[in-house]
Amino acid sequence: MRDPNAIAALNALPSAGLVAGPTPVEEMSRLRAALGGGPRLLVKRDDALPFGFGGNKVRKLDLVSARARAEGADTLLTVGGVQSNHARATAAAAVRLGLRCVLILNGARPDRPTGNTLLDGLLGAELEYVSSRAERAPAMRAAADRLRAQGRRPFEIPLGASTPLGAMAYARAVAELATQIPAPDVIVHATSSGGTQAGLVAGGALLELPTRVLGISADDPAPALEAVVGDLVSGIDAALGTDGRLKASAPRAMIDDSFVGEGYGIPTPASREALALAARSEGLFLLDPTYTAKAMAGLIAHVRAGRFRSDETVLFWHTGGQVGLFA
Repeated sequence: MRDPNAIAALNALPSAGLVAGPTPVEEMSRLRAALGGGPRLLVKRDDALPFGFGGNKVRKLDLVSARARAEGADTLLTVGGVQSNHARATAAAAVRLGLRCVLILNGARPDRPTGNTLLDGLLGAELEYVSSRAERAPAMRAAADRLRAQGRRPFEIPLGASTPLGAMAYARAVAELATQIPAPDVIVHATSSGGTQAGLVAGGALLELPTRVLGISADDPAPALEAVVGDLVSGIDAALGTDGRLKASAPRAMIDDSFVGEGYGIPTPASREALALAARSEGLFLLDPTYTAKAMAGLIAHVRAGRFRSDETVLFWHTGGQVGLFA
């Protein structure tokens, strides 16, 4: 459904200036050769976003932190794992906007900060640790209440900035991609909190692109993620005032949950192979055992199994995570 008013509303969303311009699209011809042929392979390099070590969370926070500033917040408050890319990007966004940052992280406080936790500290974020993922949301609410009692004005950002507003950053990113190349047949990417995939699906529907969007789950089962993505697309529909037309025209989320392995953040033999193969064939660092290496493992497996036609173009949307190499 190409709706000029909805596209104009999407383009008019205020941003914080964290995304300076389009990220590169590059051929992966050597990876294709290493796999023995198959579809044309491209990569969209959101890992190359220059702000805050890049990644998909920077795109989402570009819109979400602008909303926080507009609402008069003085503190960004969010949750994640100890090595959360989203937490690091939120801390960087807070610094750029002159705000304070509080991060609720699940896991043990490291004796020696590395990777993202090292960067969180360098960025001056206030860190609070909880034992489990289930404790994060209640701890964030308690922290927000405590901050308000101190006279501060916190802005709560859910996990991954996966709100309809955050997801709309990836609807805008689809429009960016459409100015760079003809629409690919398939986009493959890592999916977890659902915002990136919801934005890609919604953006494709808004622009009437034939592209299929395949999310490789980092943790949750496919039915649960399908529901999350569907709810976020509905939220985008409401935010853009398309009265259900966007939701009706958007395809159901395609999710492959067979590459999770033993769980979130735990490498698998396939993700290790994908990490090494991408580095040695393309000089492309995936690095993040939580997300991008598993997503590339999914792409490689689909190519090897012949699930893409040789005349198709498959684009891997690299959502970042390179700091994970140093964790």
